[in-house]
Amino acid sequence: MEIDKKSPLPIYYQIQQIITEKIKSGELKPGDKIPSEHELCEQFGVSRMTIRQAINNLVKETQLYRKRGIGTFVQQTKVTQALEGLSSFTEDMKARGLNPSSKLISFAVKPASLYVAKHLGIEIESDIYEIQRIRLADNEPIAIERAYIPVYILPSLSVDTVQQSIYQYVETESGHKLIRAVQEIEATIVNEEDAKWLEIEEGAPILILEQCSYIEGDIPLEFVRCSYRADRYKFMTHVKRRVE
Repeated sequence: MEIDKKSPLPIYYQIQQIITEKIKSGELKPGDKIPSEHELCEQFGVSRMTIRQAINNLVKETQLYRKRGIGTFVQQTKVTQALEGLSSFTEDMKARGLNPSSKLISFAVKPASLYVAKHLGIEIESDIYEIQRIRLADNEPIAIERAYIPVYILPSLSVDTVQQSIYQYVETESGHKLIRAVQEIEATIVNEEDAKWLEIEEGAPILILEQCSYIEGDIPLEFVRCSYRADRYKFMTHVKRRVE
C-alpha cells in the first residue's frame, strides 16, 4: 500500500489508514513491533513529523502503544464486558476463552469507612473484609479490584476463598443467592501505585467501575471498586429505543 501525495487526504492520515488496514488484515498482529520512525520515513518518503503525527493518533485511538526506550507495538485486543446480567470476572474471562487468575494484594478485617458503610447499608466502623486483588487474563493484569464485604454475612471467608471466585463461593458454599447489582462507570487517569500493579504508565487512562451487589432480601453483600486498564478493557450494552 502506498500514499497518494496528490490526494486531498492529509499524508499522516493516509499512513494511519495503511497501518490500520495492516492491523485489521492480520499482517500486523497484537504484540508486534512496528517499524521505527526512521524506517517509516524512508518507507513512505515523508518527514519524521508526519510519521510522528500518524503514530500519535494511533496511540490515542489505542491501536498502538509505546514502550519507553523499546519501540511502538500493536495493541492487544480489548476484553469486552457486557453490562447485562450479573457475572463474576472469572465467568466473564472464561466465556471469552481467556484464562482468569488473581493475585492477592491484601486481605484484612477493618472498620468500615463512611463511604463504604453507606454503600453496604451498615454502621460506620462495622467489621468488613477489605480485599485487594489484581485480576489477570492469560497472566496479563487487567484490573485492580478493591472489595468490601460485611463480616456478619460471610463469617468464614478466608484467604483461600478470595483467591478464587467470591461469587461462586457465595452461591455454592454460603447458601446465599445473588439477585442484582448497581453499577457506575467513570473514566480517570491512573495513579502511581496502581500504574505499577497494572503495568502501565502513570497518568494512563483507566475505567473505574463501582458496583454494589445484593443477595436475597435485597441485602448489600459487596461493594467493589475496580480500576480497569482502558487499553485492554471496554464495556458494552444493548439499548432499546423507548417508545412513548
